[in-house]
Amino acid sequence: MQIIIHTDGAAQGNPGKGGYGIVMQAGKHYKELSAGYRHTTNNRMELLAVIVALEAILIENAQVLVVSDSKYVVDSIEKKWVFSWEKKGFAKKKNPDLWKRFLLVYRKHKVQFKWIKGHAGHPLNERCDALAVQAASSSSLLVDEYYETHGKDESLF
Repeated sequence: MQIIIHTDGAAQGNPGKGGYGIVMQAGKHYKELSAGYRHTTNNRMELLAVIVALEAILIENAQVLVVSDSKYVVDSIEKKWVFSWEKKGFAKKKNPDLWKRFLLVYRKHKVQFKWIKGHAGHPLNERCDALAVQAASSSSLLVDEYYETHGKDESLF
């Protein structure tokens, strides 16, 4: 059975408050996940949504389809840029903490990616966006420790 994951991330101000939204489906199973952060970027939330969704899968070697409106995420994987970055130790790349975390969980499953245009009326993408925006507006925001520690200097790593 294939697991279909829809993801979206949002940031208010970019950088600023941010959040991610996830909808996971497999057969009759349906799950929504979201979280908000006090200071982050849109790209970090887009990538973190994929990571959190893959980490939530309880079985190994799952067949997974990730549907995302993030060219940053989808192109980085589909065009194999992330594997090149990994070989170079993520030198001068943004979000190395998340890309390393992504690769760990990505390799546990059989994952395919599909890019869709955002804000184009796709119901589950719209739901993910609503979850992300709601999470970013929460009064109990999490700390994106890596981003808050490294901030603008993150591209040096």
